[in-house]
Amino acid sequence: MLDNKIAIIGLGYVGLPLALAFGEKFKTLGFDINRKRIKELQNKNNSNLLSKKKSFYKSKKLKFSSNKKDLKNINIFIITVPTPIKNNKEPDLSYLYSASKIVGNCLKKNDLVIYESTVYPGLTEEKCVPFLEKFSGLKFNADFFVGYSPERISPGDGKDIKNINKVVSGSNPKTAKFVYDLYKKIIKAKVYKAISIKVAEASKVIENAQRDINISFINEISLICSRIGISTSDVLEAANTKWNFLNFKPGLVGGHCISVDPYYLTYKAKKLKYSPKVILSGRNINDQMGHYVARVLLKKLKKNNLKLSKCLVGILGVTFKENCNDLRGSKVLDIIKTLKKFKIKLNVYDPVVSKKDFNKHYPKLKIKKINKKLDALIVAVSHKEFLKLNYTKINNMLKNENSIVMDVKSIFNDKRIKNKFDYWSL
Repeated sequence: MLDNKIAIIGLGYVGLPLALAFGEKFKTLGFDINRKRIKELQNKNNSNLLSKKKSFYKSKKLKFSSNKKDLKNINIFIITVPTPIKNNKEPDLSYLYSASKIVGNCLKKNDLVIYESTVYPGLTEEKCVPFLEKFSGLKFNADFFVGYSPERISPGDGKDIKNINKVVSGSNPKTAKFVYDLYKKIIKAKVYKAISIKVAEASKVIENAQRDINISFINEISLICSRIGISTSDVLEAANTKWNFLNFKPGLVGGHCISVDPYYLTYKAKKLKYSPKVILSGRNINDQMGHYVARVLLKKLKKNNLKLSKCLVGILGVTFKENCNDLRGSKVLDIIKTLKKFKIKLNVYDPVVSKKDFNKHYPKLKIKKINKKLDALIVAVSHKEFLKLNYTKINNMLKNENSIVMDVKSIFNDKRIKNKFDYWSL
């Protein structure tokens, strides 16, 4: 097995850590069509804050390339490209098809293709395999074989891929065993062999759909508590004294997985003439939370008799998750979008986001530290830097006691902040 040559197709937050891990054991090629990304990695740099490991640059077994000719010597292809959704909430499979075409043109007899990208159950064999057959001229499960192993990397949590439980599968029992043995070479945690590719695909999407539904329930509880006039945090603290209460918290659910994967599952369900109820209901609640936060702030500003066009609102954090530079699916962008409709002046600051990425959404809005007195402050993401905020720092940011503090992540426990200002949290 150690004689195998592996190519990781797509070097984002999933592909790069995988390339690093395999590069310690096998001759590995990190491939990406983005030449700028390849040049960056060849120069021992990495702009992706989700993959900070540096020791892989010492590995003589790991190379990076955007030249398709370098794929000709490969016999195991692992595809880790993004699978986002379109504006209509249907799967965007363009990256997956493009990668399958590239690999198909390089396939040889007895080669193996493993998909790690999130898909709906059945997609690998029903959609990707035909691409591989078409461009290779080879027969599936006779000339080449396919595996599926869903990625489980959680951006920003610092977990090493080697310590994350892994699900694997194959297009036949022999292939499944080979894929299992392959990943066992790099994974220290548990490797679980699913009975089929479809089962492995389904396991991935329901993992995130389940979390999405749980958070949506707590978000709905927050909406109700707000109308009652009680603190959601206080309610959850009391409820959490029961031994089997699930400790979920309200929040803005974005990103590349939790806010996307449910749509892959519901898309497949609708194709099978079943209309999901619970999954889509939860998604609808979570999709609206950014706009809800903005609407609460607007009401508070009006209640305080402030002219909206004269207000200055600070927003701390724009990424979808703490300590992560990823903007994909961030609901903070929905907050910004709603507030800008009312001509409110914004001072946005995020210590980890790429300013270039942010300006793709809002080219005229700069990311800069707050240096003017605010009418309202929205702490939207609990980056490490923001956890250090205290009463004195908050007080220096705000104009007066009528100023508003929107503590979206409920990070402030200091009663002085809650008592002096117009304080609100989810």
